[in-house]
Amino acid sequence: MRESSHPLAGLRQRIARIAADGGLTSRPAAGWLTSGHAPFDAALGGGLMTGRTHEFFAADALDATSAAAFAALVALRVPGQAPLIWLRTAEAGRRAGHIYAPGIAELGGDPDRLLLVETPDPRMLLGCANDAIRCAGSAAVIVESWGRFPLLDLTAGRRLALGARDAGTTLLMLRLNAAPAPSVAETRWNVAAAASGALAAHAPGAPAFDLELLRWRGGPAGARWRLDWNHDEQAFGPPAGDAALSGALLPLPARRAMAAHGVAAA
Repeated sequence: MRESSHPLAGLRQRIARIAADGGLTSRPAAGWLTSGHAPFDAALGGGLMTGRTHEFFAADALDATSAAAFAALVALRVPGQAPLIWLRTAEAGRRAGHIYAPGIAELGGDPDRLLLVETPDPRMLLGCANDAIRCAGSAAVIVESWGRFPLLDLTAGRRLALGARDAGTTLLMLRLNAAPAPSVAETRWNVAAAASGALAAHAPGAPAFDLELLRWRGGPAGARWRLDWNHDEQAFGPPAGDAALSGALLPLPARRAMAAHGVAAA
């Protein structure tokens, strides 16, 4: 779309400069973007498939920050210096908060890899997304929206999915304060904050995430995982000292089962 060409022009130029410097030599191995937690990745056949669309939902607005952090950490798991393109609407920025570069660094990520574009409305967001997934050499593209996204219908979603597949770009759709709906995504997740285990001297624990697999085109859905982020390893893993959550699939919580099954049938 014409209105998306101006902001994306700067991104293309920056990516081209990084490529010229030899910073784009690493790509996700064997078609998988791994979490670092071997049992979790194995349960998905190797991890999140690259060149595909994956959706992360935060149905509760209070979990928006956790869902955004999880999507960012997944994308930053791509080795090397390939940039991460993050597209969001201005409304998402107002409601979910602005990206804090020192916070990304504190989690072990490199904020210099982040290329952020904020659009005034969902229409331009969709146009930028169609352009961004075709930018060669990106680690991943995150598309963040807030609330209902009527423009992202099955036709628009299929166009994005085909573009991501053809370019080999991993597309992470971050849907905040939104209910899951039928789509062409490879996987669909509900992400919520989980309680962190306290460290010595009651220091804050590692970021923790409660994941529900709502849909998986490659196999059955209905699994729940608890993953903690390990800053030192820059990888996800089970809660420290909790053998019961060492990677086994857990039944979907009863309090969310009806809602999840109602939207995961597509």
